Amino acid sequence: MKEKIHYVSVTGIIRKNGKYLICKRSSKEKAFPKKWCVPGGKIEHSDFINTPKDTSSHWLGIFEKVLCKEIKEETTLEIKNIGYVSSLCFIRPNRHSTIIVSLYADYDKGDVQLAEDELTEHAWVTLEEAKRYDLIENIYEQMEQVEEIYSKKDS
Repeated sequence: MKEKIHYVSVTGIIRKNGKYLICKRSSKEKAFPKKWCVPGGKIEHSDFINTPKDTSSHWLGIFEKVLCKEIKEETTLEIKNIGYVSSLCFIRPNRHSTIIVSLYADYDKGDVQLAEDELTEHAWVTLEEAKRYDLIENIYEQMEQVEEIYSKKDS
């Protein structure tokens, strides 16, 4: 394993009317097949290299831009009001390290239509309902963090 090579992914905890979008991963997925997750994906070079830079040297807001793109590709939904939840690392079955930046966002518009090569089912769930699903570990805890963020905003 090379020391300085990582996949970098973003995931989105999407909230609509007090419920959260969760999706079931395809059995063909190498990491966490058939587990429930929140949508997202890897950041790829093509996500920014052919777009104008925001400064003379940098592309800004790449996590947010890629999250919007991934949510649209995987679910057809549009999102808004993106914020930070947490970050974590894990080693994929192919031994590549993956850094995941977990974000949250408000649902903006659209109806869920899954990219079925990656995701096979979806549900809008409350925190209590989420406990009944076989979620990838730590997703529930991230949803709790988002619930706390929203409860502070609402008060």
